[in-house]
Amino acid sequence: MSWRSTARSTAMADGPKREGMPLPTKLLVIEDDAHIRRLLRAAIQRAGHVAVEAATAREGLALLDIEKPDAVLLDLGLPDRDGIELIQPIRARSKATLIVVSAREDVSEKVAALDLGADDYLTKPFDTEELLARIRTALRHRLAGHTEQARVVCGDVEIDLAHRRVRRGGEEVHLSPKEYDVLAELAAKADRVISHAQLLRNVWGPAHERRVDYLRIVVRNLRQKLEPDPARPTLIQNEPAVGYRLKTTSRQCTVTNVRLVCPVTASGALYGKRTHRHFARQKQRS
Repeated sequence: MSWRSTARSTAMADGPKREGMPLPTKLLVIEDDAHIRRLLRAAIQRAGHVAVEAATAREGLALLDIEKPDAVLLDLGLPDRDGIELIQPIRARSKATLIVVSAREDVSEKVAALDLGADDYLTKPFDTEELLARIRTALRHRLAGHTEQARVVCGDVEIDLAHRRVRRGGEEVHLSPKEYDVLAELAAKADRVISHAQLLRNVWGPAHERRVDYLRIVVRNLRQKLEPDPARPTLIQNEPAVGYRLKTTSRQCTVTNVRLVCPVTASGALYGKRTHRHFARQKQRS
């Protein structure tokens, strides 16, 4: 069966859509390993989405134009091209949210993917619930479009981007200009990892993108002012050696004008012991 017919049959597996019902969300999976594609497809369809599949970079780019997916799950170890090289072409040709799903654990790979435009990076093997949570977050941000969120509320912390105000427990919190700018960058892309270099470029300018010490001082100050326990941060979370994310995916957190979806219940891990061994064999090329 050709890759085009595979994609078509996967989409049709969900059955006919009744008139007036919203179209399901479409995800493009670019992954050369057929076993992993089946596992991803099962998780995606269980969550009510449509899976479109490609086994090579060339097929992936073609399906990107044909299917116009809402989100893309991209493996890096493709047979005809390194997945890192696909990030910018995908960004140039589509507004789909891009999540890298790879066995590569090197920090430099994660930073490169995020700096080139990936919205998130998930390392194989991973749990079903984590995969679906990342997809929900990606789709939530796509629904928000490219406009800035007016307000982000998490627990007793309220970030009002429209008026450049931050409150905690109803009381206004005084932030320095740099502290506010870093928090605003994180809030504008809530739940997504933003690399150190991106934050430094956007807040301090390109000449300072290697001054991670500047950023650490500001984040430490923000945690002192906003976190219930700064030693155990739950709002501003660290992705070691990569960057930071503003964590809002909980039932106490809301973003205005964006629908937060309750977690999809999933049973067990996506990958069992046999699949862990499979990944060990595939890790070098993925």
